[in-house]
Amino acid sequence: MFKAKSLYQLIVYSIIFIIVLISFFTVIIIDNTFEEFQEKIKIIKSNYINKQKDIIKQDIINTIKFIEFYHNINKNKKSEDQIKKEVILAIKNMEVQNDIDNYTFIYSFDGTSIYYPRKKEERKSLEYMNKNGTTIVKDLINISKNKDGGFIKYTWYKPEIKKEANKISYAMSYKPWNWTIGKGVYLDNIQKLVREKENEYDEKISNSTLQITSLTIMLVLYSIFIFKNATLLIANEVKQIGNYFKKTQTDEKPINQDKILFNEFKTIVNYANEALTSIKYKKHLLEDINKNLEVSVQEKTKELTNLIESQKQFLKNSVHEINTPLAIIQTNIDLLKRKIPDNRYITNIESGSKLIQNIYNDLSFMIKKDRVEYTKKYLNFSEILQSRIDFFEEIAKSNSLFFISNIEEDIYIKFNKTQLQRIIDNNISNAIKYSYAKSPIYIKLKYINDEQIDFEIKTASEQIDNKDKIFDDFYRENSARGGFGLGLRIVKEICDKNFVIIKLDSNEQETKFTYRFNINENTTS
Repeated sequence: MFKAKSLYQLIVYSIIFIIVLISFFTVIIIDNTFEEFQEKIKIIKSNYINKQKDIIKQDIINTIKFIEFYHNINKNKKSEDQIKKEVILAIKNMEVQNDIDNYTFIYSFDGTSIYYPRKKEERKSLEYMNKNGTTIVKDLINISKNKDGGFIKYTWYKPEIKKEANKISYAMSYKPWNWTIGKGVYLDNIQKLVREKENEYDEKISNSTLQITSLTIMLVLYSIFIFKNATLLIANEVKQIGNYFKKTQTDEKPINQDKILFNEFKTIVNYANEALTSIKYKKHLLEDINKNLEVSVQEKTKELTNLIESQKQFLKNSVHEINTPLAIIQTNIDLLKRKIPDNRYITNIESGSKLIQNIYNDLSFMIKKDRVEYTKKYLNFSEILQSRIDFFEEIAKSNSLFFISNIEEDIYIKFNKTQLQRIIDNNISNAIKYSYAKSPIYIKLKYINDEQIDFEIKTASEQIDNKDKIFDDFYRENSARGGFGLGLRIVKEICDKNFVIIKLDSNEQETKFTYRFNINENTTS
């Protein structure tokens, strides 16, 4: 990638590459988090409005039932006017006195205000029109005459903020008295909820950025410390020995071994001094020097290799540390679900944690794959596939998707369980990422013959243009979606090692991945 002409340049290029790579992943994480935040804001606004509408609608329905009940039991005992007065008094007593924004109002069909508990100047006539051109009272009366009443949205003066604010009201009619009975709620409180979520989002991004920045600084400082100190010491020693050799061309004095730091280089100097004592054995001694020099270089190379392995171990430990907070998150989600079942927000959090779990599994597999032996045994492919579908069920629902599976029972194959799960999880995860909203994800497991089975996953999604690149490292067909582009690369590597045949079919209507496994032993057929 870089044309490094020295070890120092190679170190600098490596550090720059680490910084760029981590910055790239940081931008992706922040971008994905922002998209999720925007979706959550839409859900919050929609849920808030729907909840408020349900509350005021139920209040009016209860009020109508009360009026109807009270009218029926008293119409033969009291006059209509007396019944109306008692009904209005009862409604007034049921109002929340300290809440100036939560009240019931009553108009007659001709626009006369029957009951309006707030300031007199707030009462409006039948033809009153606000600044948006809405004849509010008239519209409320008209919509109340419908069988189930109805909602209207408008702007209305709010005393608390001393200006007009968005409001929604629900009205129904009590036709025996030609009354329109309604109740409204202001919608500006939703901005407070949005601001709270924005503050949570800002805090989340700040914490993530701080953690990633801290990790980057630690990696860079560690790399600089290890490589710089090692290379400087070696370079100084080589330079010093080189200067001594230059002097021996004119000065036959032996080299001073006390000024040499490393024992390996002292050995070289010792051989050099012996070479200077006898021209007769010079060639032989030079060969010994070269031989020992080669041994020393190998030893230093081994030391540098150990240092690099230490870096790798540091990265492995860092990935391992992610597992603890992730387990804590999942445990607390399970506890919350027991106390608050069927909660949309908890479902979304659970969906997000499962996505992180899948990414963690991929990273963990990438680290361990070259040093762990994945032994094979007979597995119930059908049960494992069904369990992974159950795992991704909530994630699919939160993305407005659903599974349609056709799994033949008790299909056994000889395979490693970890590798099989990576194939299944990455295919289902990609299906969820790239499927069109509200579309099904078809999953099929079936026998082909006595020796082979097919695992298929089909989605309604955009056509894959670069079929040859789809299994490459960090390649993503759609850059607008999340992920690191490692999933299918892992799948391809596992399939190649186990002689699993991959077939990809993609057009403008659908995309289908088919994996053909051998049942007894995954070898070439």
